[in-house]
Amino acid sequence: MRTRHIGIVACSAEGASLCYRTICEEGEKLLGERYAHPEVSMHTYPFNEYMRFIELGDWRSVAELMLSSASKLFRIGADFAICPDNTIHIAFDLMIDKSPIPWLHIAEEVAKVAEKRGFKCLGIMGTKFLMESDVYPRKLDSRGIQWMVPEETDRDKINKIIFDELVYGRFINSSKEYLISVIRKLEEKGCDAVILGCTELPLIIGEEESPLPILDSTRILARAALREACQ
Repeated sequence: MRTRHIGIVACSAEGASLCYRTICEEGEKLLGERYAHPEVSMHTYPFNEYMRFIELGDWRSVAELMLSSASKLFRIGADFAICPDNTIHIAFDLMIDKSPIPWLHIAEEVAKVAEKRGFKCLGIMGTKFLMESDVYPRKLDSRGIQWMVPEETDRDKINKIIFDELVYGRFINSSKEYLISVIRKLEEKGCDAVILGCTELPLIIGEEESPLPILDSTRILARAALREACQ
């Protein structure tokens, strides 16, 4: 079976690695052949280049990095692109019309799964930039799904855990317990599921540990890319 070539526009290493592994590991089941998965290429600029622009709120420059990666992937044959980084989707609309290849949008794919599973109110967890953006609210609002984010002190602490620990592959038990306590607060406020809207969060919190059902944005995007590649 001929499959389409997936281009991964990566940002932080841990989340991008999980996305790549998911595509390769789950391709076999979808394609029905041992060791099979679609062709995959990845490009990323140094993480510090992204972070410099993110911290300045310079989303146009973030968009230019994303677009440049997509152009490189296009030139080596990628048919479409995905980005396993929720935060830089803030810049998505600034680059998509210029992209030489189509993209899947991570929040759109998560919203599709949430709707299919019948969730009514989702907690959104991720970087502070992501939680205070409209990346997920726009996609959820369009489907009539309610949402909420953690309170400000929790947003600050989650952000610190992500950037000081998770992006370095450091998974500390006390941080896991804190993140689970935030999910519990979201449950108490009426959420029936939680979006792990940072691609590193699924590496520290599993479904069996969470008080709420998890929407793992990293693996959801990877599986959507697999389906797209096999059409």
